[in-house]
Amino acid sequence: MLINLNIQEILDKNNKTRYWLVKELESNYETVNRLCNNESTAIYLETIEKLCKVLDCAPNDLFVIERERE
Repeated sequence: MLINLNIQEILDKNNKTRYWLVKELESNYETVNRLCNNESTAIYLETIEKLCKVLDCAPNDLFVIERERE
């Protein structure tokens, strides 16, 4: 099972940019880029909470679970 972040899709749906997200999270572009490209290996609960607030979504909206192919 693979767990991926759905952040880029949420941004696209709401016509928001990664730059906007960087500013809202008070983060840096490298971190946001990793999150949007599913290149993060860990994510703090605090980050999930901030993402939910700025993207106006629930935690389960941030994640997509995919089954691995055998």
